[in-house]
Amino acid sequence: MAQLYFYYSAMDAGKSTVLLQSAHNYKERGMAVALYTAAIDDRVAVGQISSRIGLQSDAHLYDDQTDLFRSVQRQHDDQTLACVLVDEAQFLTEAQVWQLSDIVDELNIPVLCFGLRTDFQGKLFPGSEVLLAIAEKLTELKTVCHCGRKATMVIRLDANGRAVTQGSQVEIGGNDRYESVCRQHYKAATRA
Repeated sequence: MAQLYFYYSAMDAGKSTVLLQSAHNYKERGMAVALYTAAIDDRVAVGQISSRIGLQSDAHLYDDQTDLFRSVQRQHDDQTLACVLVDEAQFLTEAQVWQLSDIVDELNIPVLCFGLRTDFQGKLFPGSEVLLAIAEKLTELKTVCHCGRKATMVIRLDANGRAVTQGSQVEIGGNDRYESVCRQHYKAATRA
């Protein structure tokens, strides 16, 4: 029976790597998959999921207007899909998360979502909030702080490497703009 999965973490935990490995496993067994990534994330290449260790794959783009259920249904009508994999799931809207649940419940296709749990202010992203509420399977992927503890928070950095505490929730960037840290170092950096 298909289920909705949410794999979440701070940055640099290997979410995209796990997604691409999962897609590879399905394809290796002759099964078709649909990969999706957020159109807003243009760090490497638009329409591509890339991991920091060099894995990459083309993917369908979604933005806040994309009807994911209809998109997947059209693909599934053309070729039976064994799985749908969604990168940057924190950027999903509430409606899109419910559409993903419809893919699971109505089309009987497993959906694996990968994304950040919280933003640089320690607040849940909208997509992550709904996934945490309705997904059948929740899995935390772990990464480490510079002190060796588990990193659960993300700090946004300014040009001088200092923590930014105000601004819009979404600002695309990589290791040059963000650092994953433990809660203790998050508090120390954001209260300084």
